[in-house]
Amino acid sequence: MNHLILQALSTFSEYGSEPLDLLRDSGLECVFNTTGRRAKREELMEWGARCTGVIAGVEPYDAEVMDAMPNLRCISRCGVGVDSIDLDAARERGIVVRNTPAVVVRPVVELTVGMIFDLMRRLSLHTGRLRARRWEKVGGNLLMGKTVGILGMGMIGRAVADMLTRLDARVIGYDVSPDTAWAERAGVAMLSETEVLGRADILCLHMSILADNPFLLDAAKIAAMKDGAWVVNTSRGSLIDDVALAAAIDAGKLSGAALDVFPQEPYAGPLCDLENVVLTPHVATLTRESRLQMETEAVANLLEELNL
Repeated sequence: MNHLILQALSTFSEYGSEPLDLLRDSGLECVFNTTGRRAKREELMEWGARCTGVIAGVEPYDAEVMDAMPNLRCISRCGVGVDSIDLDAARERGIVVRNTPAVVVRPVVELTVGMIFDLMRRLSLHTGRLRARRWEKVGGNLLMGKTVGILGMGMIGRAVADMLTRLDARVIGYDVSPDTAWAERAGVAMLSETEVLGRADILCLHMSILADNPFLLDAAKIAAMKDGAWVVNTSRGSLIDDVALAAAIDAGKLSGAALDVFPQEPYAGPLCDLENVVLTPHVATLTRESRLQMETEAVANLLEELNL
C-alpha cells in the first residue's frame, strides 16, 4: 500500500533535520501544513482525505474529521495531551492514537518551577517597571518553606513535586488515583482536593481533563483557597475560569498567577491587564531539545504503526 502522510504541525523540523530526514528516508509521500498556524477542521478534512497517517499537534480530530479521512490508520500526536482527539471515535474506526508522553516531562517541570520563582521574586513585574523606566523595588518571597499544592499527581505532577521538595518546599497533592507508595517515599501528603485548595500557598495544576469528573478553578474554588496564594497552570487552559481568576487577583484575594495555557488561544483576556501575572503563549514543551525529540518520536511512532 502506498501511504500518504499528513504532517499537520504548524512548525516541523525547525530545530533539527532528524524528523524530516526520518520521513524522507521512509519514502513516504507527505502533505505539509504550510500555513504557519494551527490547522482548522476544514483544512484537516481537505488535506487528509487520502492520508493513512497524521503527525498531529493539538488541532481537532473529531468523528467528522476522521470520517473525511477514510484511509486513516494512525494519529501520531507530537506531545502528550490527546484532548483534541475523540478517542472513542478513533477506536470505533480502528485508528491507533500514539503520543510522546515521556519527552514533555522535563520541559514542563522546568517551566513550572521557573514560573514559581518568577512569581516569588517578582521578576516579570520588575522587568516591566524597568522597561517603563520606573526604578521601584517590590519585596518578593522565598520558595523555601512554602506549601505547594499539586492537583494532578501523574508523571508531570510527581516530577514537579520531586524538584520542589529538593528546593525545601512542602508539597501536598491530590489525584483521582493516587500513587500512595510513591507519595510515601517522596514525603508528599496526599489529601483531598478541598484540603489542597485550602492549604496551598502555591497551587499548581497538572490535571487531565476527565469527562466524568471535570475540574474548573472557578470563583467558588478560588474562594476556598488560602488568601494571598498564587496559581500556576502549565496543564490545560480549560481548567481555569480566567475571568474569576483575574477578579480574585485584582481584588487581592490571590497574590498572582502564572499561566502557559488558556481557555481560548491566542489569549487576549483580562489576565493580560494585570501586572502581577506571568503569561506565556503555550510554550511549556517548546524547548529546542524537547521539540526535536518529540517530533522524531512522533514520526517513529507513525512508521511503527504503519509497519514501515
